[in-house]
Amino acid sequence: MTFSPASRASVVIFSGPRATIQNSAALRTSQSVRQARGLAGADESLPESLRAQQLAAPVTAYVKAFSAHPLEKDAQELYGPVDGWLDPASGEFSADARDGWTPVYEVTLDPAKGPFPLPYAATQANGEPWDGPFDDNGTARQLFYPDASRIVAEIDRFGLDGYGGNNLMSGVADFDFVRAAPSGGYTKGQPAAERTDSALLGSEHGDLPPEVLGEDFFPYMPMRQEPALPTLAALTNIVYDTLTNGDYDGAIWLEGSPTTEETVYWLNLVIPTRRPLIGNCSQYGHGVFGNDGDHNLVQSVNYIASGVWADEQGDDRVGAVMIQNGQVFTSREVQKADARPGGYIAYGGHGGIVGNTVEDPVLSFVPVARHTSTSALRLDRLPDAVPGLNGDAVVTRDDAGHLRPEAMPKVTIARYVNYGQDDFSDSADSEVEILARIEKNLRDHPLSGLVAEGSAPYGGVYESMRAALLKGVFRGMPVVAVGRGGGGYAFGQSTIGGLFIRGSNLSAPKARILLMACLLKFGALPLPADPEAPTPAELDAIRAAVAEYQTVFDTH
Repeated sequence: MTFSPASRASVVIFSGPRATIQNSAALRTSQSVRQARGLAGADESLPESLRAQQLAAPVTAYVKAFSAHPLEKDAQELYGPVDGWLDPASGEFSADARDGWTPVYEVTLDPAKGPFPLPYAATQANGEPWDGPFDDNGTARQLFYPDASRIVAEIDRFGLDGYGGNNLMSGVADFDFVRAAPSGGYTKGQPAAERTDSALLGSEHGDLPPEVLGEDFFPYMPMRQEPALPTLAALTNIVYDTLTNGDYDGAIWLEGSPTTEETVYWLNLVIPTRRPLIGNCSQYGHGVFGNDGDHNLVQSVNYIASGVWADEQGDDRVGAVMIQNGQVFTSREVQKADARPGGYIAYGGHGGIVGNTVEDPVLSFVPVARHTSTSALRLDRLPDAVPGLNGDAVVTRDDAGHLRPEAMPKVTIARYVNYGQDDFSDSADSEVEILARIEKNLRDHPLSGLVAEGSAPYGGVYESMRAALLKGVFRGMPVVAVGRGGGGYAFGQSTIGGLFIRGSNLSAPKARILLMACLLKFGALPLPADPEAPTPAELDAIRAAVAEYQTVFDTH
């Protein structure tokens, strides 16, 4: 059965943290308002600054004929009649031509067809004009949109294709908007009747309670708020419920450009969807000069609607991807390398760009790594409990099959550097950062592990670092070895006799994501009776557990 969407695709757009793609341009009080009210910054030489806004009632406007292009008047014989003429002095309208009057078109702006680009008239409570995102006290006026509905509306109204057509998103698909871990929030709540996001399927779409900065929404300015491990559990459950219970042709995840690649790879591992899941981000905020995010969104919708991703059964054969500036990257290999449009690379030296969306979406090859519906780590097949560092079972999922925030694995990265050893003793005692992390994991994180980013390309580490990492292994914490630079596959001395997991050509952040998911499936490594002196049999048991991890790392 091939994929064959209805006349229109059905797409859900998830809002994630610190998403520049959902960050609007700063709202500045317009020049016309400054001049009319005598406000600071009034300057008749400056042009008007327009912002997308809603009209409160229908408005009749008279548009000067032949003003959309400098050469319209030169070819006016090609045009039909105008609607009338306007006296430039009095503004009086006449349906009949009059000497010295301006030919115009009469149009009515319907509020339902908005938003429209209009002068921004608002001022601060103290009467001063708005000049940027912050007031004099440093308090933020939020700029991040709370969901993607407004972005879609503005793209449909103002975005144009090469032939001058608009409606580039809603002309292709119908949308639901889900706030999984959004960048903007309603600090005073929101009535149900005003909500633009979609309720989680199976739940009542009631009033939205007041939301808390840093707990319910996560901007990056003016005060950067980082999501934490419980946030990852919460957004995973929301995405899982939405895609499991909803009938969508595809999904789009929005997040800040430095980290989208990590969340999308995580979702690629744990969400059992059979439809495309696409990560989008932007180097420039929505509506500002050079913005690339709108283009990425439009191309992602076209990718979903095209069906190029489908196999003979209509299932996604590519897995979660990122679409940035016309390129389709696998979530496993993509990495942000530069803060500019197009600043993404395929990390690992062995592919990662599987197609493009410059014109009609096309694929050039299909990856072999397991993903989404074929993943061994999909949420609906994870165990409800796994062994923890203290030997007790860690309950990872609740009765509804959701991840429990308190059980989320903690994985940290230790980096090899040249001249890193304190001395020539090769003693683990000098690796205080690794040892302190091991101690904290034993105290606070019953599911935990480490990633050792070793030398390029094979992941080698110096002896004191190896000795410290083995202390973690012998206390139940799996260690993954990767090489910095991403050009080769970690093996050789980095495996330490089968006690470390070979991280293939994964970057350290991607190896961290995969190890977190594996900990939810396998749990802690077997614990020796004496971690300082494991017996040969205990070492064999650890190697057998590491081999299970290795199988997943070799295939995902």
